[in-house]
Formats: sequence, C-alpha cells, structure tokens
Amino acid sequence: MAQNLVKLDVQSEIGKLEAVLLHSPGAEVENMTPRNAQRALYSDILNLSIAQKEYEQVSGVLNKVSRTFQVRDLLAKLLDDHYEREALIGKICVTEEVTDYFEYLMDMSSKNLSQVLIEGLPARINSLTAYLKDDYYALLPLYNFYFTRDASVSIGNKALICRMASKVRMRESIITEAIFKNKKFFDCELINGYDFQPGNNEVYMEGGDILIAREDILLIGNGMRTSSQGIDMLLNRLCKSSGPEKRHIIVQQLPSSPESFIHLDMVFTLLDVDKAMVFEPLILNENQYQTVHMVIEGGKVSKIKSVNNIPSVLKKLGMEVEPVICGGITDEWNQEREQWHSGANFFAFAPGKVMSYARNVHTLNELDKIGFEIIPAWDVLAGKKDLDKVGKCVVTIDGSELPRGGGGARCMTMPLRRAAVE
Repeated sequence: MAQNLVKLDVQSEIGKLEAVLLHSPGAEVENMTPRNAQRALYSDILNLSIAQKEYEQVSGVLNKVSRTFQVRDLLAKLLDDHYEREALIGKICVTEEVTDYFEYLMDMSSKNLSQVLIEGLPARINSLTAYLKDDYYALLPLYNFYFTRDASVSIGNKALICRMASKVRMRESIITEAIFKNKKFFDCELINGYDFQPGNNEVYMEGGDILIAREDILLIGNGMRTSSQGIDMLLNRLCKSSGPEKRHIIVQQLPSSPESFIHLDMVFTLLDVDKAMVFEPLILNENQYQTVHMVIEGGKVSKIKSVNNIPSVLKKLGMEVEPVICGGITDEWNQEREQWHSGANFFAFAPGKVMSYARNVHTLNELDKIGFEIIPAWDVLAGKKDLDKVGKCVVTIDGSELPRGGGGARCMTMPLRRAAVE
C-alpha cells in the first residue's frame, strides 16, 4: 500500500489539481430541525436529495480532473485497525463527554461506526441525567463536514489540523487528524492546531481563512472563525518547520456580521496567475478593517505594518492580480446579494479554470467579459465538454441547497496535491 501514498504538496491556490479530499453530504445534513439549524451554523435547513444532486456535480467534475478521496471511505478503512479505532473513539468520547458509549461504539462494524461518527448517534434514555438533558443526540451529526476546507489545510507538505471556532465542529478536526496521522493514506507532516494549548479558547483557525498565494505568501483572514491568537500560533509553528527562509503573511480583518463574511475566501479567491475574485466594498474600498503585512525571516517576525489592501501588497511582492468584482461593477445591491450566496468563493482546479455556483449571474458576466467560458457542470459530466481542451473557464454547479450551509466551491474542497505553477 505504501506505493499508493499521496504526498501532500500544495504551494498555491491555482496549480493544477492532482488530489483532493471531499465529503459528499449524507443524512447528517437532514438530521436537524429549524430549532437547531443555528447550532448547526446553517442559515436554513437543506433538502438532502437536491443537495446531493448539486454535490454530484462538484465531485463528478473533480473526479474527471484529479484523484478524489472521500472522508467517509478513509474513515471506515482507518477503523478497521483496532489500535486506530480505540485511539480515535477514546479521544472523541472524552472530548464530547460520552465515555459510557465507548464499548458500544467499539463493537460496531467499521462501516456503521464511520456512519455514526458523521451522521450522529441518538442518545440512550436510560437514566434521569440522560432524560433531563433533553438532547436527541449523544454524538451530534457533523452537519458541516461537506465543507472539508475548514478542518485542515495543506501548506506545502504539511497538514495543519485546525481547531475550529465552533464546538459543534470539533469532531471534524479529530477525524481529519486521525486520517492524516495514519501513514496508509497520505505522506505529510502534521501541524496540530487542535491540541495546541487545549485550555486556551482564544486559539482557533479554519481553512476557509487560509489561502496560499505563493510558496512564500500566505493570505489569512482574521474574523469570527480565525483569531489573532490562532494566526500567531500557526505562524509560530510554521516558522519552526522547514519552508521558505522569508515568508510574507497578509492578514485581512473581517467583519463579524453578516454571517456571509465568515472566512476570507468568501470575499477573496485567486482565479489565475493574474486574476482574483474580490468583494469590492471590503477588499478594495476604504473601510475600518485593516490589512496587515507581516514579514517572517529566520523564524521571527521582522516587520509588521498596515497596508492599503491585498492586491496592492501582492503587487509589491511581484504578484500582480487584476481584481474581478463579485456581483459586477455597476450595482452594490448585486454585489451584496451575490456575495451572500458565495459569489466570491471560487475554487481553481487549474490556472484560469475554476468552479462556482451558477446562480451568481452578475459575477459570471464579469468573468465572461474577460474571456472565461461559462460551462455547466452537467456538460462536463455528459462528455459534451472536455476540460483539457478548453481555455479559461468557469464550471458552474447548481446551487439552490448547498449554499444554505454557508459556503461555495472552495469551501467544499480540501486540496491535497497541486502541480507547480509556471
């Protein structure tokens, strides 16, 4: 099996995708009611059958251009190993304070256990404490796991395991850590943000806030899902490991509301070597949110200062990107409306070849104007379009249900390996 190991290597946001980690949404996204949708971090409850049809377009297109790995399959294989199973279930039971379920979980088949860890475990009402707790689940469903971007980040050959801002997502990080730690699947070094200072609740970070502009340039959002303490921890750990001698970190402060600003990739994503999708009011216009440029040399912060915006500092670093305006240049109403529906959240599977929701028509019009061909995902899946034979393009996926979870194409993909960008 060793020869099949995928060596993690991600040095950009746009290099040709070679391997990616996905999680197709299952029963977990329907295992909620309107009452607990907010706890699930959703803006609304999803229709599972439609969400799955939409997701089929994401995974189907990516299957055609790269190797795809499904969390559920890797987890089931991992659980076949008694030692790995014991370590993982033990950690989950202690973290979520359900140690009385340990033996019950250990006795399950790997397939059933994998399902329960993702879709949730109904509580046994066998005591007064359980009855009074008034919660249907002992282990909550992982409602957000189809956004595989957030629990971990590939930076070069390293997998950063994130400690996410919401307690409801902790198990995603624990499962992801177990997958990357297991040497049967991937070859990588681990940076564990999850176990770092376990008592410090101010350290948290999520993958939607971390973009690799170039091998020596990281863009990081600082907002409701990634704290300044989380960023300091990440930089500290990165500085102590191998990598470029000099790194540039560009930190963008984000508003705490509305909820569509949860991550940097909801307002800024890279499309090509010279183009970026931006939400103009926050990224280009004057506002109260700082953009901070940090320089790290010899493992220490050597410079730190406020700058105008992300594109201006990238230009100074020799990386000129033309901003493409989410929602179009003419109407602020369209900009806000399309940003809300993940209109800035693009995923590049090759330079100038990206995925996005079809619903954001004003954003797509901006791309059409600069030579991006708009291709429905179904045309790719039906064999009507060969992505190797087209130039710059946007593959569009239907998006009536998936966006209700609060994310777009980049949120749903965790790249494991990309080719170098020329």
